[in-house]
Amino acid sequence: MKASRFGRHERVFLCDGDALIIPQDRLVRIFESIGRNIRGVKRIGLYGNTKSILRKSREELIELRELGLGIVYLGVETGSEELLKKIVKGVDYGKMVEAARRVKDAGIMLSVTVLLGIGGVDGGRQHALETARILTDMDPDYVGALTVMLVPGTPLYRDHAAGNFMLPDAFGFIEELGIMIANAQLTDCFFTSNHASNYLPLRLRLPEEKDKALSLIGKILQKGDRSALRPDCFRGL
Repeated sequence: MKASRFGRHERVFLCDGDALIIPQDRLVRIFESIGRNIRGVKRIGLYGNTKSILRKSREELIELRELGLGIVYLGVETGSEELLKKIVKGVDYGKMVEAARRVKDAGIMLSVTVLLGIGGVDGGRQHALETARILTDMDPDYVGALTVMLVPGTPLYRDHAAGNFMLPDAFGFIEELGIMIANAQLTDCFFTSNHASNYLPLRLRLPEEKDKALSLIGKILQKGDRSALRPDCFRGL
């Protein structure tokens, strides 16, 4: 295939699953094919879960970086060991931190996602504190905060229907967001909560804009004004 067939693209994303689980030899061939057939590629990105990252050696990750891998997206969800077991994450706090450090040690950018509300009303504060702690230990380049939304047919939805799990209200989610931002000690991170599921879209550089963000969150919580938040009709997965 000729590179001209695909035009010029600076970024390529290997989507629809955990691409990093692909055996190294095959993944190298995919990266090499991208380099041959797509002009101008400066960065390749992909999803990688903790287990797939740890199956790659530092040397294998460096090999992929040299072929264009510039960023790995890792779903963290929570830093709470208790919640990690409840949501059947399949890995613990320590393994996630180890995976994050392996990515960064290979010179690849790391983007992680966390979930507001996964601890419910009763466990929200502890979830937020422990998630801030794991973010500090990982020190990712990017953090994306999403908000839990109940989907019919899922175990969490059934727990909610049975009265065993209660989501925070809109301001409870914002409070969790504030706790995470306040307690995460990040050295150079672009933090966002602009996903469609969130009530308060933020885009900020940490630590430089931490005080600004916390001031805004504090004012919203103090006033209890829903007009400052994204309406429910505009929220979605």
